[in-house]
Amino acid sequence: PQISKMLEKLKIQSSFIDGLRVTDQETVEIVEMVLCGAINKQIVTEINSAGGMAMGISGKDCNLISARKLRRTKKDPDSNIEQILDLGFVGEPTEINPEALVFFEESDIIPVIAPIGIGENNETYNINADSAAGAISAALAAHKLIMLTDVPGVLDKGGNLISHLTFNEAQRLIRNGTISGGMIPKVETCMDAISNHTEAAHILDGRIPHVLLL
Repeated sequence: PQISKMLEKLKIQSSFIDGLRVTDQETVEIVEMVLCGAINKQIVTEINSAGGMAMGISGKDCNLISARKLRRTKKDPDSNIEQILDLGFVGEPTEINPEALVFFEESDIIPVIAPIGIGENNETYNINADSAAGAISAALAAHKLIMLTDVPGVLDKGGNLISHLTFNEAQRLIRNGTISGGMIPKVETCMDAISNHTEAAHILDGRIPHVLLL
């Protein structure tokens, strides 16, 4: 929302495809400014105010997140022909440098990572935050990947919360359209993480007090 607000303020048009922001050169500069600046420091400040000790970094620092252009296809419902979508400077992680996080692992400092990646030609890529978190989780072989969001979780077509999904069930619900919009990258990230060394993945409603304990 903060990115949209800044783009609106600067009168820059923006659109979404399957929950991912289409990002041209002008937009990616604003995305980097907002994610690495205002939002990152706000989260750091709130963690510190709550008694933690946080430090803000971006995926560019120490080459933490290497990325490439994300390629997506969409099937035309009338012709059944697959079209390649150009999302601009939207990227996907290709490699995580875990050494960049060893310092944090050995201390009590909580890293707050802005999901900006760097390409092989030093391009800046806007990476979906969930995808970045999943890639980092896999690289660290984390016990759990926990996503806090502002919705109850994955819902069925009747609007009821689905409390548990297997890998195959999640794939089926994406295919039939039950899982849609911004929930697609979240669920895909959970699936990727558990396919790559992460033991379990959770999507939780971050608006509920003490939801991690519950």
